[in-house]
Amino acid sequence: MIHFSHIEKRDLLKAWVLSSLAFALALAGINASLLIAIPVALVTAGIGIILHEISHKLVAARFGIHSEFRSADKMLWISVVIAAFGFLFLAPGAVYFTSQEHDPRKHGLIALAGPMMNIIIALFFLPLTIPLGGIASYGYMINAWLGMFNMIPFWGLDGEKVIAWKPLIFWPVMICAAFMVFFGYYAL
Repeated sequence: MIHFSHIEKRDLLKAWVLSSLAFALALAGINASLLIAIPVALVTAGIGIILHEISHKLVAARFGIHSEFRSADKMLWISVVIAAFGFLFLAPGAVYFTSQEHDPRKHGLIALAGPMMNIIIALFFLPLTIPLGGIASYGYMINAWLGMFNMIPFWGLDGEKVIAWKPLIFWPVMICAAFMVFFGYYAL
């Protein structure tokens, strides 16, 4: 059974709310439409970010590795301030492991879980774009972008760990899938 400590629950909540606020500010700016953008961002971008991080934790737990999410509080607040000026830069935090074991396969699969979750969420929103319009489209685009962006193979992003594990198989397949999902929306 997976366990979330009190601190981890608090940090996940902070990351969800402040990441969503940053996305809402970037989407709407500071005006009356912010009241609409915040709930939209909470359900689309915020949920995508939190499920991304929880996916890392679930796969780590599957390997018997204890892990906990910690929010990057300063970076979250910087993200909110920058978003108020129309730019989006986000670093909500990370899942940290207590195990010192270095198994590239395990680390690669743990890293892969987050972007894969974003792609799954994007595909969940895709059929909802017709009945729900903008909200579902935003959920689709944000999560497709998060999946693609996190596969960048440097800056400590998930793609760096995936490419260290399987540089010629899983990274190219995953990055292609992420690009197809992200740009597939425009093809429709």
